[in-house]
Amino acid sequence: MKARIVRIGNSQGVRIPKPLLEQAGLSGEVELRLEPEGLLLAAISPTRDGWADAARLLHERGDDGLLDESLATEFEESEWQW
Repeated sequence: MKARIVRIGNSQGVRIPKPLLEQAGLSGEVELRLEPEGLLLAAISPTRDGWADAARLLHERGDDGLLDESLATEFEESEWQW
């Protein structure tokens, strides 16, 4: 599909037909990246998208422990009550 670059205020843009936007699942804000082939217009995924599934998988594998061993202080061992 061909499109024409048009002037929009002090910028330039491309009008994208509504059916094409719907098929691509694009709405609201999008991410624009420069790729070797040209510009890529992509949906923005939520910042922490997939984190819950990744954490669940780590827990199932038993790989969700602390990386550093606990270094309790003398105060924590003798005076603090947990």
